[in-house]
Amino acid sequence: MNLLTTVLQIVAPVFILALIGFVWVKRGYEYRVQFVTQMAMTLSVPCLVFVALMKADIDRNALAATFLASCAAYLVITLIFAVLVKVMRLELRTFLAPLTFGNTGNLGLPLALFAFGEVGLSYAIIIFAVMAVYSFSVGVWLVSGGGSLVKVIKEPLVGATILGALFLYQGWQTPIWLTNTLELIGQMAIPLMLITLGVALARLKANSFRRAFVLSLIKVIICSGIAWVVGTYFKLEPIALAVLVMQIATPVAVTSYLLAEKYGADAGEVAGLVVVSTLLSVITIPITLAFFI
Repeated sequence: MNLLTTVLQIVAPVFILALIGFVWVKRGYEYRVQFVTQMAMTLSVPCLVFVALMKADIDRNALAATFLASCAAYLVITLIFAVLVKVMRLELRTFLAPLTFGNTGNLGLPLALFAFGEVGLSYAIIIFAVMAVYSFSVGVWLVSGGGSLVKVIKEPLVGATILGALFLYQGWQTPIWLTNTLELIGQMAIPLMLITLGVALARLKANSFRRAFVLSLIKVIICSGIAWVVGTYFKLEPIALAVLVMQIATPVAVTSYLLAEKYGADAGEVAGLVVVSTLLSVITIPITLAFFI
């Protein structure tokens, strides 16, 4: 019973905030996803990332190992799903990116914070940053046929990650007034991302439910297994290993649908993956947390 209560305390805020966004739209209230997403990714998330890294009380070698494990895990997962998509005779540019990239921002960061506190959030931010850079470059290239390295470098998230890592490595701290300001701005990120996730889900229309269910189940099994193997190989400490598995195995991100819509891939198929994998995560996330807690 104690385990069930603990897991419920972690996942309940995540799904309740997403539910608020879902109900908000269903009741006909206005919610400008593009504006909120741009504000979050340009302002609040970079502030959250910078402050969390600057204040992280984690050994630098542990963070470096988490970074390397994240890169290795995403590389292996990409190769596995590339083969799987070919074997199943699916369109590569429609299915490979959604299967590879999870919702490490909207869902992964809050889960890591609620489950493992500030330490877990610091590890999650490293993994999120790897995924974000990878998706902005390789992910866009997969869907559109051409990514832009310049665009990746210009992303505020990338700059905040590099700057935060530098402050962490050097042991620097910003003035208290500036830290408090950045921290306050960053605190907007998690509730905004979760509510926006619910809004986006409310507006999606899922197609091909059976295939979406099968692929979503395959995704969570493969991603969890690969993350566990890679994390164990890199000898990550228990919290880092748990966060790596949780982050890598998060459901398909809404951004995958937006990219598919923008670049002419089969957006209906991707929408189905987003909806079904997110619904499936209501079951898989508590199971994963129960395993690590």
